[in-house]
Amino acid sequence: MKTENSKPLPTVATIPDISFELLNQAKDGMVIIDDHNTILYANPAAEALWGYDPGMLAGRPVSELLASSVGNGRLPFDVTAPALEPVAGEVTFENRDGDYISAEVSLTTARIGTDGRTYRLMMVRGITGAGHRSRVMELQNTVFRSLSSDIQIQDVADMVCREVEVLVPNSVAVLVLLDEQNRLRILSGPGMPRRFAAALEEMRLTEADIAALANDLGEATTIVWDSYRSVGISLGLHHCWASAISTRNGRITGIFALYSRSERNRGEWPAQIVSSCVPFCGVLIEQHEARQHISQLSNYDPLTGFLNRTAVHKVIRSLIGQPGDNHFALYMIDIDRFRDINDALGHINGDGFLKSVSERLKGISRSNYILSRSGSNEFLIIVPNTRKEDALKFADRLHECVKQPIEIGGNMIVPTLGIGISLFPENGPDGESLLSYAEQAMRQAKRSGLGMTHLARSEDNKAAQDRLLLGSALRESLAQGLLNLHYQPQIDVRNNTLYGVEALSRWNHPTLGNIYPSRFIAVAEETGQIEAIGTWSLERAVQQILEWDAHGIYVPTVAVNLSAGHFRNRNLPGFIARLLSDSKLEPHRLTVEITESVMMTENEDTNMVLQAIRNLGVALSMDDFGTGYSSLSRLTRLPLTEIKIDRSFIMNLEHDANAQAVTTAVIGIGGRLGMTVVTEGVETVRQLDLLCQLGCDVVQGYLFARPMTPQKLEEWIREDRLQAVLQKALEERTAIGA
Repeated sequence: MKTENSKPLPTVATIPDISFELLNQAKDGMVIIDDHNTILYANPAAEALWGYDPGMLAGRPVSELLASSVGNGRLPFDVTAPALEPVAGEVTFENRDGDYISAEVSLTTARIGTDGRTYRLMMVRGITGAGHRSRVMELQNTVFRSLSSDIQIQDVADMVCREVEVLVPNSVAVLVLLDEQNRLRILSGPGMPRRFAAALEEMRLTEADIAALANDLGEATTIVWDSYRSVGISLGLHHCWASAISTRNGRITGIFALYSRSERNRGEWPAQIVSSCVPFCGVLIEQHEARQHISQLSNYDPLTGFLNRTAVHKVIRSLIGQPGDNHFALYMIDIDRFRDINDALGHINGDGFLKSVSERLKGISRSNYILSRSGSNEFLIIVPNTRKEDALKFADRLHECVKQPIEIGGNMIVPTLGIGISLFPENGPDGESLLSYAEQAMRQAKRSGLGMTHLARSEDNKAAQDRLLLGSALRESLAQGLLNLHYQPQIDVRNNTLYGVEALSRWNHPTLGNIYPSRFIAVAEETGQIEAIGTWSLERAVQQILEWDAHGIYVPTVAVNLSAGHFRNRNLPGFIARLLSDSKLEPHRLTVEITESVMMTENEDTNMVLQAIRNLGVALSMDDFGTGYSSLSRLTRLPLTEIKIDRSFIMNLEHDANAQAVTTAVIGIGGRLGMTVVTEGVETVRQLDLLCQLGCDVVQGYLFARPMTPQKLEEWIREDRLQAVLQKALEERTAIGA
């Protein structure tokens, strides 16, 4: 191999002086290669790029220069291939100093001399700084686009780590969260050795650590490396660059770190990469926290922290769908005489009592048990891998755990529980059957006395037979016109006038009696009759509003709730258009209510149907907003005019800060999107006052009136009972103020 002391190669001397000086002084690397793939000449820029001393490259095979190409930075052509056409590409390689260099490489071939020997000129332009800055900017844009879509936060975080590992080859990137207990929690680190990840997640930062990070984000390296250097080295990690991530107000939310598997020091570039990634990693963490909070509100009961009814139904379906010999017990637990506690001590103390009971239930439950608050004073517990004998033993433990008195409002109260148990698969193949069996068993336990347990038996529950009976009876009632609509007033609190009414289906069967809507609507959905009920409801509601007009009673608008299935029917807009045309009803006097499940099944057909209905001039309202899995991005795409806050948020509005926060947020969202916000379930003057203070537009609930027959509503309007309610509310406020 030739050295810098070797005599100049003859071919160099053949280059004219001016050409040689141009090559020698060029800012880009210039390398001349002969037909044996040997380097004849490399200018100073090329030598500096690869980290060689002057003259050290001449005489070396060209393959040595790119032997250390890494990752996806390999050239898209063979530098040693005898191609005559010019070729070009990008490459990332490791130079002699251990730095990773990104460069644009082009190769030009020429035949020179009488013998036509082939020579090639390789031009190399370093783009490490600018190229990497461009890639970081592209990564940032990709992150922001992903966060504005429905892509999971975990997938976005994984993408960030993988892309950074491409920018800094032979490295491991990790994004770490700081939880409420100041523990490190890895959000993403696909390449991180498990042992090192486990070591990080065992760490709990002190207040001094947090203060140090807030003062200097670079102190993160001390946190995630200095204490674990020996562990990292044993796992092939030799260097670390890290930065803390903070919010605008200085709160530390996480750490972004990059570990190198190479023993060589990589210089400043990895630190610059980390620093460049911190801002959008901060946005990613903020989005993660926001989605976690929304998920918490959507899936968990704010008082107890247990799963809510919707979420536990999904868990039950998941458990039923597991393969193999699967058994579990479902406990439905009702606190005996809880209403007496609420009435005697007030709702605040009642909530405190519920929380104390829930903590005891949680205390005797193992980590794989599923706990849910399914009603105001009802709980569900699902115990996996449990059969009859063990199920009864755990019920005894449940009774035992609440025997000690609970101090509430200066009173010592000993709770007792009514417990119903259903077993899978003995009590049914689906969640609805299991819940029905457990509920019937719980009711049987309560009929038996205080603190009792009842195990479901087939003869105790005829839910399946009831569904068949109700389904058949419902079909006959629809055909015979036995269903009717009741109407509940909606009050515009901005001017204390009637805003409209909501039409609610009612069914009073000649032999079965009064069937609750929650019961027959579910049967209608299961038996495919829900669309027929919706169509009938639209026709009857439009007819009714015209009858009121004829009687001199003006109802501004009537709202009719349709199921998700209606909006998959492309004929629905045409049906509504014909209904309006035939009745000559102004479109703005009809409101169609949709449920959040419509957003979950949003597709092209659904969007087209919704937009077509809105184009008719008919209003669209999102019913029970906040009880499902609302996507704010989807919400903005739907042509809604109104959103309705579900009554479940209003139940505890007076005492629950979380309920007030959610209600405030929904009202704010509705206002900014130009939608009218309607709140259901208003029963007290205090709730009304709070909603008015929060800027709610419209309210409905028992405070003003229960759902009424058309005749009763007509009387309600004629007698101006709204003003009577408002006057009574004013007197109540005055009395409280006095």
